Amino acid sequence: MSPLDAASVRRTLLLALGAVIGIGLAATGLLGSQAPGHQPLPPSAVALVNGEVIRKDDYQRALSALAQDRRDGLNDGDRRLVLDRLIDEELLVQRGVQLGFMRKDARVRKDLTAAVIDSVVFEPQDVQPKDNELQAFYDEHREFFTGPGRLRVWQIWCRVTGTDGKHPLDRAQQAANRLRAGEPFATVRAALGDPELAPLPDVLLPAEKLADYLGPTALRTALTLEVGAVSDPIRSSTGYHVLQVAERQAAEAPPLESIRPQVEVEFHRRAADRALRAYLDDLRRRALVEVAPALP
Repeated sequence: MSPLDAASVRRTLLLALGAVIGIGLAATGLLGSQAPGHQPLPPSAVALVNGEVIRKDDYQRALSALAQDRRDGLNDGDRRLVLDRLIDEELLVQRGVQLGFMRKDARVRKDLTAAVIDSVVFEPQDVQPKDNELQAFYDEHREFFTGPGRLRVWQIWCRVTGTDGKHPLDRAQQAANRLRAGEPFATVRAALGDPELAPLPDVLLPAEKLADYLGPTALRTALTLEVGAVSDPIRSSTGYHVLQVAERQAAEAPPLESIRPQVEVEFHRRAADRALRAYLDDLRRRALVEVAPALP
């Protein structure tokens, strides 16, 4: 079945479901009042459904989407079909509101919440910052874009399948204790460590390169260590790692122009966060919110 046929079947099923629900509610007297009387059609609309406007812009977008699947162009029947589908959709939306789906259906609530958030943060995302605004933002948050610099890290690795009869965690913990007591690293590694699958180079390396040797979990630990500090044993899929930072070289902030796209993304992200927070604060100020004195 083609995507167009599948979508048509789904629309038919939804319409049938709406009809069944409507008939059932009518039988129990739960349907609302009759549709409002005739109203003049606004210039921006192609139809009114119970007073709700179906906009020309939405109609044109739907026509364009259908035209992409029609090699011979659209005829009057196609145009009427598109309009009928938009009317059907509006009727189903209105029925969903009447049935309380926005409050009862978790998926609908999530989609509605996301749509409101998108409407709030869209404008900050769409406005390009001026050069002086971006420069001021970069100067204020320069540390955020600087990164961790370079590290020279020593590692003692104790593989899970050790052959000396000692549990690898016990050896790793003993290695950490002896390093903290001041024993030379090379001595402790020779006594308690296993040969590494990919030996860690004894040079300054950027974080992204260290990750190739240590993996993400051990790297996160290494980035938090001061020079000379020794880590607790770190578990990985292959064994336990004990790390010691031998040298740390602070990174210099890159020129703005070399990372401009990255800075613009962060500029927009923070602007969107501020816009959303201000919007939520305003909603709270205008809302009546009562909270239980004791939460369960």
